Amino acid sequence: MKNEPSKAAVGAWIRLMRAQQKALLRVERAFRKAGLPTYAWYDALWELEQAGDQGLRPREIEQQVLIAQSNISRLVDRMEAEGAVVRRPHAEDARGQIVVITEKGRVLRRRMWPVYAESINEIVSSKVSDRDAASLSGLLDRLIEGAD
Repeated sequence: MKNEPSKAAVGAWIRLMRAQQKALLRVERAFRKAGLPTYAWYDALWELEQAGDQGLRPREIEQQVLIAQSNISRLVDRMEAEGAVVRRPHAEDARGQIVVITEKGRVLRRRMWPVYAESINEIVSSKVSDRDAASLSGLLDRLIEGAD
């Protein structure tokens, strides 16, 4: 194979994937224990809350969250059934939809935050200093930007 990744790069990749997997599993467990919806709900609600009344197209949600596109429709269906979001026709695209967070969705996201925040504290804050976390964020930003 041409351009074989270095041993260090492979090791970093493996650790990055393991860290993500373990972190998300821990967050999912915390949400489940608290009787709250999954991380995907929090992630989507957060993005929709940031978008405000303009909402997001389903593909825009998919670009921002950590779940596969094939699951976005089902996720939005479940969230809509619970009253956390509404779908509206796109003003400029008759076939398109916009998903908008409701007040019930905002309240749910705020209820989920303390559980999520505690998980972040346990997973990150208790293990690395703020300085190291900022350095890690910078490194990860470079990976994220390079992936686009």
